[in-house]
Amino acid sequence: MKLPIRALVVDDEPLARRHLRALLADDAEVEVVGECATGVEAVDAIAAHRPDLVFLDIQMPELDGVGVAEAVGAEAMPLTIFVTAHDDRALDAFRVHALDYVLKPVERERFTAALARAKDTLRGRTVRDPGRLSSLLAAWRASPEGSAISANRLIVRVEGRTMLIRPREIDWISSDDNNVHIYIAGRDVRVRETLTALEERLAPTDFVRVHRTTLVNARRVVEIRPSPHGEYVVVLANGVQVPTGRRYREVVRAMMRKQ
Repeated sequence: MKLPIRALVVDDEPLARRHLRALLADDAEVEVVGECATGVEAVDAIAAHRPDLVFLDIQMPELDGVGVAEAVGAEAMPLTIFVTAHDDRALDAFRVHALDYVLKPVERERFTAALARAKDTLRGRTVRDPGRLSSLLAAWRASPEGSAISANRLIVRVEGRTMLIRPREIDWISSDDNNVHIYIAGRDVRVRETLTALEERLAPTDFVRVHRTTLVNARRVVEIRPSPHGEYVVVLANGVQVPTGRRYREVVRAMMRKQ
């Protein structure tokens, strides 16, 4: 007896989720292990349930379907069928990267065909290629729309849960070993990640590396004071004083010229 295909349904519209579940209920080979109304919920549910297949709405507030895939990572992302309202740009992207999708309102015939293709892949009859999703994410990040959205959100895992942070609200970031501490609105949000990896994910934004272990949000800087031996102290709007490193003197001086 074959194990059922474990599916997750993600859509911010209750009626759309109900419709997808009704379509899946007609297939004895599929077991719905959960449904999510937001992208943040979806990231957590994928980590918790490890579904084989995800029906993923593209257009959701705060964290959309592409953001979910980016947060989980192309290699770790379950096989995905994207669900979208009619959007020529989105459809073109899926076609270029050979990713499957269904249009809203989801019609049974199109849904059945997409599900059959997913079954073939999951049963090993066709080859799964995570590179297609990786290519889509890379193209999305490089697009004006994608880069603008990325600059306005940072997705991190905190104590096993997904947290969506707006970079402009961060004061500064420090690191120790393989952890970073994100200081935001008086809170210290600890994330298991390297500072370099986080710096790459924040680009292009207003964060400046002023020390081997420190990034500051340039928009939060109110004063830069000289200190002994040619270094500086960066003063933030909340009164925090951040010492800089000798290697970063020119970077800090460039920041001073922009103030």
